[in-house]
Amino acid sequence: MNRQEEVELKRGLRGVYLDTTESSNVIGDVGRLIYRGYDIHDLAERSTFEEAVYLLLNGRLPTQAQLDAFNTQLKAASALPAPLLDIIDRIKHAHPMDVLRTAVSALSAFVPDADDASHEAALRKGVELTAQATAIVAAHHRIRTGQPVLAPDPSLNHAGNFLYMLLGERPDEDTTRLMDKDFIVHLDHGSNASSFAARVTASTLADIHCCVASGIATLKGPLHGGAAEGVMKMALEIGEESNVDAYLEQKRADRERIMGFGHAVYKAEDPRARHLREGSRLLAEKSGDPKWFRILSKVEERMAPYAERGICVNVDFWSGSVYYLLGIPEDLFVSIFALARIPGYVAQVLEQQDRNILIRPLMHYVGPMDLEYTPIEQRG
Repeated sequence: MNRQEEVELKRGLRGVYLDTTESSNVIGDVGRLIYRGYDIHDLAERSTFEEAVYLLLNGRLPTQAQLDAFNTQLKAASALPAPLLDIIDRIKHAHPMDVLRTAVSALSAFVPDADDASHEAALRKGVELTAQATAIVAAHHRIRTGQPVLAPDPSLNHAGNFLYMLLGERPDEDTTRLMDKDFIVHLDHGSNASSFAARVTASTLADIHCCVASGIATLKGPLHGGAAEGVMKMALEIGEESNVDAYLEQKRADRERIMGFGHAVYKAEDPRARHLREGSRLLAEKSGDPKWFRILSKVEERMAPYAERGICVNVDFWSGSVYYLLGIPEDLFVSIFALARIPGYVAQVLEQQDRNILIRPLMHYVGPMDLEYTPIEQRG
C-alpha cells in the first residue's frame, strides 16, 4: 500500500475491538463495571480484595478452603529478597513508580523459572507479584524516609498489611475495609492503556515480570494513572470551600481541565466513584478533618451540569482524598493504583497467552517516497 491510497484510521485504536475477554466488562454509556459476571457494586460492598483477585485469576468465586489457601499463598510471597532491598536503597530517591517498575523487573532474577511463560507458572508468579509489589512500595517509602522496613503482620489481610508496612501502625477495621474497597474497584478495567501494554508484551510470549513491568511503565503516564494525585493538588490549590467557584471559573477561562472529571469510556458516572466518595466522607469525619471532603463535594456539585455532556466524576476524584486523609504521600498515589491493577494485568496476560496471537497493528505511512540518497560529503 502506498501513501496515496485511502485507509480508515482509528487513531488511538478508539472503537477497535482487539479480541474477546471474560475478565472485565466496562459498559460506559450507563456506567457499569463487571468482573467475571459480577457487578462492581456487589464486589465492593460484599467481597474482599483477596476474593476478587481469586475470581479474576481463576474465573470463579472461591470456596472458603480455596480462599484460605490463596491467602496463605499471598502472605508467603510477601517477603522480599535482601538483594532487592539493596537495589531499592540505591534508587530510593527516584519516583515510586520508577522504583516499583525497576524492582518488579529485578525480581525475575530471583525466580528459578523466570522464563517459563506457561499458564501455571505465570499464574503462580502473578500471585507472588501481587504480594511482592505491595511490599516493594511499602519498603521503598520506609527506606527513603529513614525508617525500618516492616515485615507483614500475619493477622492482617492484604490491604491492612499494606497500610501497616507503609505507615507503621496497624489500621483499624474501618480503615482496612476502605483500603480493601479501593483495591477492589481498581482491580481491572477492560482494555485500558496499561493492560493493553501488558497484553502486547504477553503476545510476544515474554515472561510475566516483563508483562507487568510494561503495565506499570504505562500506568505512570499522567493521562492514565496520575489523575488521583492531580485531584488532591487541585483541592490544595483551592484551599477553602469558599474559593471553589472562583477557582472553577478561572479554570474555564483558561480552558484548563478539571481533574477527576470525564473518562475515555464512561459517559455516565464512573460506578467506582460512589464507593470511594462515601469512604472519603467517613474518613474525613473520623479524622476530624472534613475540609477536603467539603471542598471536593462542592467541586462535584458545581460540575454536575456537565454530566449532560458525558463529563462525569470518575474514580480518581475521590481516591486521592482517601489516600491523603490516610496520611499517604501524594507521589505514592499512582503506585497504589498499580498495586490494585497488577492482578488485573496478570488476568489479561493469562487470557492473551492462552490463545495467543502476536499483536501487530499497521501504521499508515504518509512520509516522502523515492528520495535519492546523497553521500554525506555532498550534503550541504
